[in-house]
Amino acid sequence: MQVNLSVFFGEVRHSLFNGKLTRTQVSGMEFILEQWDETGFTNRQWLAYALATVFHETAFTMQPIRERGGAAYFRRMYDIRGNRPNKARELGNLSPGDGVKYAGRGYVQLTGRTNYRRASQALGIDFVRQPDLAMEPANAAFIMFQGMKDGWFTGKGFEDYLNDRQCDYRNARRIINGIDRADMIAAYAIRFEAALETSYRDPQQPDPEPTKTETQTHWLARLVLALRKVFRA
Repeated sequence: MQVNLSVFFGEVRHSLFNGKLTRTQVSGMEFILEQWDETGFTNRQWLAYALATVFHETAFTMQPIRERGGAAYFRRMYDIRGNRPNKARELGNLSPGDGVKYAGRGYVQLTGRTNYRRASQALGIDFVRQPDLAMEPANAAFIMFQGMKDGWFTGKGFEDYLNDRQCDYRNARRIINGIDRADMIAAYAIRFEAALETSYRDPQQPDPEPTKTETQTHWLARLVLALRKVFRA
C-alpha cells in the first residue's frame, strides 16, 4: 500500500498517541507497513484493524511482546493440569508444561501448541521447538496478518467482518478474542483507517517535502530498523 509516512505519522500522532511518538513506535509501525506490503493484501480496512489490534495488544508500543503473567498464571490459564483443562485442550496444550511454553507472544499473542504448530507449517520455522522465535518482528507480522486472514486464533478471519458488504470493526474483535474491548479497539481502527486514507500516496505523484522534524524522526526510525535487521542476521 502506498503511504506517505510523514502524513501518516502526523495523523496518528494526534489521533492515537496523544501528540507524541517515540522512535520505537515509529519504527514499529514503519516495519508493520513494510510487512503488509509483502503480503500482497490490499484491503485497507484489514490493515487498519491489524494496526488497531497491535496498538491494543502491545500496550501502544507497536513492538512484539510477551503475554503478561508468570509461569503460575500460565499454568492456571492454559495448562492441561491447570484450572481450565477444556481451554488447554482447545489450544492443543495436551502435555503438562505446554501452558507455560506456549503462552502468548508477538503482536497478537500467538497462544497454544496448535497455533504454534500452524505457524510452523505456514512459515517453515519450528516454533513448536523454539516458541521464542514468534517474538521476531518479521515472524510476528506474518503470524498476525496470515492468522487474522485465515482465522487461526478463533476460527474467524478478516473476511467475516471486513469485506465488500460491511465494515464491522466491533465484531472484528472476534478474530482475536471474543468481544473483549471491542468498542475501544473499533475506535482505534477508525482512526488508523482515517490516517491511512489521508496518507495514501499516488505512486505517480511525488511526495511533498517533509519538514525538518519529520526528516529527523524518520532518519532515526530507519536507522533503528536497519540495526534490528543487522542483529537478526
